[in-house]
Amino acid sequence: MTILLFGIAKDIVGTSSLKLPVSNAMDLKTVGQLKAHLSKSYPGLAKLSSLAVAVNSNYANEDDLINSYDEIALIPPVSGG
Repeated sequence: MTILLFGIAKDIVGTSSLKLPVSNAMDLKTVGQLKAHLSKSYPGLAKLSSLAVAVNSNYANEDDLINSYDEIALIPPVSGG
């Protein structure tokens, strides 16, 4: 599973993309489970006021299903000026 990171999420994790091993990805069935897994590994993600997730270029809800071959994007809150 490939996870793309943007904005502050990229800063928190320290890279613009992650690849989860298939063994880890197979245990994660929903967007919510993935977010919980990533929050354990990167506690700073849990502190964000919101974190949108896109699965294969479509915004996803917490209970949407994911697969090990999906491309996931983490999109943190954005402020404008």
